[in-house]
Amino acid sequence: MDYEHLIYAKEEGIATITINRPQKLNAFTSAMYQGLSEIIDDVARDDGVRVLVITGTGRAFCVGADVKGLEQGLPKRPQPYAQPKPSADAVSKILTVPLQRMDKPVIAAINGIAAGGGLDTACACDIRIASERATFSSVFVRRGLLPTMGGTYFLPRLIGIDKACELIWTGDLIDAWEAERIGLVTRVVPHEELKAATEELTTKLIKGPPLAIARAKKVIYDGLNMDLESALRDIMREYTALSQTEDHREALRAFLEKREPVFKGR
Repeated sequence: MDYEHLIYAKEEGIATITINRPQKLNAFTSAMYQGLSEIIDDVARDDGVRVLVITGTGRAFCVGADVKGLEQGLPKRPQPYAQPKPSADAVSKILTVPLQRMDKPVIAAINGIAAGGGLDTACACDIRIASERATFSSVFVRRGLLPTMGGTYFLPRLIGIDKACELIWTGDLIDAWEAERIGLVTRVVPHEELKAATEELTTKLIKGPPLAIARAKKVIYDGLNMDLESALRDIMREYTALSQTEDHREALRAFLEKREPVFKGR
């Protein structure tokens, strides 16, 4: 499948989306949003895909929406504050929400600048591996806006309320090492090792039990909005179901036979 400014590839259980508009720092267009929505839906439905990787080309991971496109969409006269902006809500529903709900690991391989909606997209991923050249900014405030693609939801959960407030209110730019220090990214690697580090992690994940990984992802995110007792009940439901699977039996056999298990997602 061909998409404007997006490269979509599937190989050996790994799907990769490469945002490919380097001359514009991989800024999103409306067509790119639609393409990403279709790709994410395809990944979610493909049982042969175990892991999704999102990365960019050139100097940027993604800088969010194309500012020129935003300007062209403005009304001729300012609108009342209470006037809703449905387009932003639609983008969140077709991009960041499906990434979180997908029952497969999603890894952001952050090769460069991640700003605005690009930062929000990275935050919607489960794990973030950053090149040492990567930088991060929730730049919305500099446009007189707030994060529209989940930044106000994800950042407090990843880095704490006070640090999230600081980044969202100031739009300050931080480097990869500061992002790692505050917990925004999982780890930082030399730029030339980003692909290898991502492949090392994806290889581990595709060899793992897909059902257990999927259910673990579900209870992790569901648990963020539950009290402890409710979360524990949810965990035990999933644990009980997993204990009846062929993957669990295979894991036990492999342990007793002193070999690596071969999981089939059953």
